[in-house]
Amino acid sequence: EKVELVQAVEASDSEEALEELTSHAESILKKLELPYRVVSLCSGDIGFSAAKTYDLEVWVPSQNTYREISSCSNFRDFQARRLKARWKKDNKTEMLNTLNGSGLALSRTLLAILENFQESDGSVTVPEALRNYIKKDKILG
Repeated sequence: EKVELVQAVEASDSEEALEELTSHAESILKKLELPYRVVSLCSGDIGFSAAKTYDLEVWVPSQNTYREISSCSNFRDFQARRLKARWKKDNKTEMLNTLNGSGLALSRTLLAILENFQESDGSVTVPEALRNYIKKDKILG
């Protein structure tokens, strides 16, 4: 389960919009205090329709590696051309630019919390951002 993040912007704003979209997913990782990194994918690793893609990867201790937890892409006008999605500015019709991102994958986020906050006695310290919802500081193992 995850939430999709979508933006449709004018071409001149699409690069900035990708940074903003990525920061929305990144802000949740920061609030959860999870170790993560942002990776800019090379052209061979992104889909044919994307112009640029960032993967957000979270540290998974049991696998001793980072795993993708979110992906954000700028499709420029690729999707808009297929959809014929346009807008008018100063009586001139222009193609929109579209961006898509995934919110954090729930199962991977939960796994990352359990693994990164597990104590030696098996208990799990609840991240500060979740304590008001869980009503506990620790989950006993």
